[in-house]
Amino acid sequence: MASSTVRPSTQDHPHRGSADASRDGSVDGSQEGDVAQRLLDSAAVLAYDPATEVDWETPLDLDHHGASPEWSTLYGTAYWRELTDAQRKRLTRQEAASVASTGIWFEMILQQMVLRDVYAKDPTSSEVQWALTEIAEECRHSIMFARGAQKLGAPPYRPKRFVTELGRVFKTVAFGEAAYAAILVAEEVLDVMQRDWMRDERVAPFVRTINNIHVVEESRHMKFARDQTRKRLAGAGPVRRQINAFVVAVASYYIVTSMVNRQVYANAGLDEKRALAEAKANEHHKSMMRSSCSGLMEFLASSRLLTRPALAFYKRAHLI
Repeated sequence: MASSTVRPSTQDHPHRGSADASRDGSVDGSQEGDVAQRLLDSAAVLAYDPATEVDWETPLDLDHHGASPEWSTLYGTAYWRELTDAQRKRLTRQEAASVASTGIWFEMILQQMVLRDVYAKDPTSSEVQWALTEIAEECRHSIMFARGAQKLGAPPYRPKRFVTELGRVFKTVAFGEAAYAAILVAEEVLDVMQRDWMRDERVAPFVRTINNIHVVEESRHMKFARDQTRKRLAGAGPVRRQINAFVVAVASYYIVTSMVNRQVYANAGLDEKRALAEAKANEHHKSMMRSSCSGLMEFLASSRLLTRPALAFYKRAHLI
């Protein structure tokens, strides 16, 4: 089984230096398509096939967590302290599967928005070719998440019907900076969680591999989303900014609050009503969410997308 931590040699890929620059944000985006070309270079150097990179054959070891315990919605609560080690591990496996299922739901929204955005553009341009590359990576991620959730022994968690229909509307009408900023919020929140999980030896090895693949490839997607958000907002008036700031904040609220389905508690063998009440009041988890999103909020503030109405939704989602 190939390891997801193996990195291609820069000697075999002369564009490796510029690809790395695109991930750390040091890219000069002064020319149209410059960022997109560097991201294409990065994808040529560092991309994965989850079908072969992830160990799907080895049976699930129930002695592992599905996510870092500190990221559990119950971590630090009275209920958490009452749970046995086996119960805690069962819970984090269900929570990780729920996060993966929510990721699939939003990645399907993302793919449609990006494809619609480049529908009538020049397919020979690096921007369109990168967009198609991103969609291909997202397709692989969705399949990877689905197989991962299945291996964790979880059912297909789905957002509430209202949220599902709201997503259907959003993917149809969102465009420009509203689409790309919403993509950025969703991916950044997942990114900070998974960076912890992929380094945590308490987490199941195959989950760590999934997280590593997603973190590496999503770093390119986030770079593109930031670049597109800045470009689309250039010259935008105050009314347009107010509307888009509100739309992005509402979308972000429903994405984040849908990550952990309430059914995970019952499926982990817990008292769903009590677990849900303690999770909602869990200050530790709220603090984890806020601290992990500080960089994201700085970007939104620099883009003047943290309006007063938008802030209300970010605070409700405990992102700020």
